[in-house]
Amino acid sequence: MRVSVPHNTDKETARRKVEARLHQLLAQYKHYLSDSEHRWEGDRLVFTGSAKGFKANGTVEVTDSEVIIDGKLPLIARPFEPRIKSTIEREAASMFG
Repeated sequence: MRVSVPHNTDKETARRKVEARLHQLLAQYKHYLSDSEHRWEGDRLVFTGSAKGFKANGTVEVTDSEVIIDGKLPLIARPFEPRIKSTIEREAASMFG
């Protein structure tokens, strides 16, 4: 699943917004998460984790003009991909809109 959203700001500001929102989400949903890890590799955030036994991983790349979220969902979650993608697009747009 891949989602691209224009960030309408500079790369460093976009990166700070991504980092801040990530920390908010991790705090808000920590009781559902296990084995959650993330690290920055340049302008790319690499993440892995499990929620209620389902594993997910992917990247969030910050370019000069957009944020590109690329994630792999477990097979059992694939029927929900359109809804998950829509939620991610809406959340990302609200961060940068």
